[in-house]
Amino acid sequence: MDYTQERVTTLHDLADSTPDAPVAESAVVVPIAGDRIESVTPEHVFAALSAIDPAEVVVPLRAPGGVVERFRTWVRSFDLSVTVLWCGADALESTLAEHGVDGEHGKGRDVWLGLGVAASRAEYVVLHDADATTYTREHVPRLLFPLSIGYAFAKGYYARVEDGRLYGRLTRLFVSPLIRALETRHHHPFVRYLAAFRYPLAGEVALTADLARRVRLQRRWGLEIGLLGEVFDAAGTRHSAQVDLGFHRHDHHPVTGDRGLSTMAGEVGTALFRTLEDHGVDVDYPTLAAAYRDAADRLVEQYAADAGFNGLSYDRDAEREQSRTYADSISPPGPDTRLPAWTDTTLSPSAVVDAATGTIRTDPEPETD
Repeated sequence: MDYTQERVTTLHDLADSTPDAPVAESAVVVPIAGDRIESVTPEHVFAALSAIDPAEVVVPLRAPGGVVERFRTWVRSFDLSVTVLWCGADALESTLAEHGVDGEHGKGRDVWLGLGVAASRAEYVVLHDADATTYTREHVPRLLFPLSIGYAFAKGYYARVEDGRLYGRLTRLFVSPLIRALETRHHHPFVRYLAAFRYPLAGEVALTADLARRVRLQRRWGLEIGLLGEVFDAAGTRHSAQVDLGFHRHDHHPVTGDRGLSTMAGEVGTALFRTLEDHGVDVDYPTLAAAYRDAADRLVEQYAADAGFNGLSYDRDAEREQSRTYADSISPPGPDTRLPAWTDTTLSPSAVVDAATGTIRTDPEPETD
């Protein structure tokens, strides 16, 4: 049984219990994206949310207009207060432009919109994705519990095991060895903070509404690692925690392609190196890349041993080759396109709601194959 504490407070699942938590004082943000109604209606997620009854559920939805309208009808069947933000609404684009926060679309922008609205409606905010097949009604209370005892931020961690093999490849083969390599070269408090999180790319987090209003966000992928940089400054190690969420299974991504892990690695790397620059960590990229490859090779051997111990299949060569692909993402970050903290913008959450919840002119959905 694991009792190990990290540099941040680490809460373990030792008794399979659900802690008392301020669910009724929380708003849950669930970003969803998809082209068809079947891909944006996770029944088990909304059934679980109905069972715990948070004050509000905010859904930033990136989908065609017709799908958005059908989602709005579908979600009314649950006993929940739900605000659906259509992230592609023309009125929303115009509103963001008026306040100087328009620009590139992506998951990070969707989440930023949701956080602003949620923080205006509840004392605590929980954020999680909708594609986890292992999602249960315990997730939100577990994430919220640290906030009820004085912490400002909590992040989930979990094991990614499915179909007899290890997943979580972007974390295992890129972020973890990269942070290990950084630790050997930079004895900086922020690097040690990053190293304390067991699953730094986990999208399941809880934060106070005050903190939610004070963080900048990446526009696309890299949201999770960039958020850690913001939380380090605003809350620090003492007011951060991580929470055991057990086993986690969700959609898998290919290595290549626009939504592939290699593309994500590039954006995660950009977010990480941007926030390292923010904290005065001077990165020597060529030598860091070499240290990363060494750390990745060592971890591959450790993963192989762990897989063998648990009777899981493991391909050392494929994992090592994948880590070499990710090494291309170790480079200086480009222009800073982060969205500002809500406290630093003239945009109001109510203006977002007005612009993103209006009547939709719908186009036909794509025909099902």
